[in-house]
Amino acid sequence: MTQDPDIAEAIARELRLLDPAVRVSRASAAELLDPDFVEVGSSGRRWTYEEMLAELPEMDGAAEDGPRHETAEVTGTLLAPGLVHVTYESVLDGRRSRRSSLWRRPPGATADAPLRLYYHQGTPVPEGRV
Repeated sequence: MTQDPDIAEAIARELRLLDPAVRVSRASAAELLDPDFVEVGSSGRRWTYEEMLAELPEMDGAAEDGPRHETAEVTGTLLAPGLVHVTYESVLDGRRSRRSSLWRRPPGATADAPLRLYYHQGTPVPEGRV
């Protein structure tokens, strides 16, 4: 079975956001984030588009020679045309999180416009939990 192109695109773009070279580049990260982007971080903090672009280069996983995000169980579900829900688990420096993202085409965009990350949430998984 062939994967829906929107799902494949959302997953590829999600994984790009975990690349240290993208995380340290405001321009590269801005290409992936929706202007209305919101994240609820694992600490419970709410991040906006501008806050994320400003802080991303300093966050864990941004250094080329530092710890990197390892991902598992990456899946996507097409919720509507141009709207994809991506879920996965990540491990960074021994800390495991469950992650959920919504990727969308911005309102008014053409059908060939790239998907952008609209919402993201990371939830830490306590040690010993499955």
